[in-house]
Amino acid sequence: MPLDPLAKRLLTMMAAAAPQARSRPSVEARRQSLAKLMQFARAEAPDVTASDGVLPGPGGELPYRLYSPASAGSRAPGFVFFHGGGLVAGSIATHDRIAAALAHATGCRLVSVDYRLAPEHKYPAAVDDAVAATEWVAREAETLGIDAERLVVGGDSAGATLAAIVCQEAAQSVGLSIAAQCLICPVLDFEEVSPSREAFAEGHLIDRATIEADLSDYLPEGLDAADPRISPLRATRLAGLPTAIIHTAEFDPMRDEGNAYARKLLAAGVAVEHVCHDGMVHNFHAMGAILPQAQLVLSQIGEQVRRAVVK
Repeated sequence: MPLDPLAKRLLTMMAAAAPQARSRPSVEARRQSLAKLMQFARAEAPDVTASDGVLPGPGGELPYRLYSPASAGSRAPGFVFFHGGGLVAGSIATHDRIAAALAHATGCRLVSVDYRLAPEHKYPAAVDDAVAATEWVAREAETLGIDAERLVVGGDSAGATLAAIVCQEAAQSVGLSIAAQCLICPVLDFEEVSPSREAFAEGHLIDRATIEADLSDYLPEGLDAADPRISPLRATRLAGLPTAIIHTAEFDPMRDEGNAYARKLLAAGVAVEHVCHDGMVHNFHAMGAILPQAQLVLSQIGEQVRRAVVK
């Protein structure tokens, strides 16, 4: 299908506001840009309350925000959420509306985690934080009002990178049970440049210069980008992973890697619900002020998660 007309208008407006010559964005510019973009988030969450706390991380305390829908009982399903932003930008504040909307749609008590960002904290800081946060939620489930046997781990964009890695590592460990993984516009492969990364390298919300800058800021020199803790698509042991809910977008540079992961999981015998959204761009789920499909996909994710955690 062609690019959605409303998405096309957004991209045109962004191109008009951007400098003529695209160069490597600074970290501060990257963070400001994402914060501005996330102001387009509009999502229904009328019954959700939020409270802030801190949890113990490997490098110190990590802030988190707990979202509780009014429909949640004393023990609701849990959802550990990691925000996007290329592992260099984003926060529980930038993704507040999306996290609240996911709690509303899924009926889960959702824990949004402020993991450490690069370049101040390069790999593996974010991965270690994500694993530690998920383990903490599982341990403290009763205190949080969460049913530890109905735990979802998810994220959007680079947050989905972390979610996929957490699920892969949990499958190899004892004592951590994850019912489902929810990956929205996931970034899953830093080793190879896919056809979609080439086709949509410019003018499709997130461009090649930004992706390359994020990777440079995140990875220390000399590391192998094919390591599954960096590129979860490259993992070879996928059998036994939790049910996967994967949403990709037709005009997203990361489309191919998300689609490929869905296929690999299916081939490994993992239950997968995968939707590639026609005409959509990266991060479309977080632009409800412009794109009606944003609310639709959040509602769809809610239905999928509810099915995955039903007892």
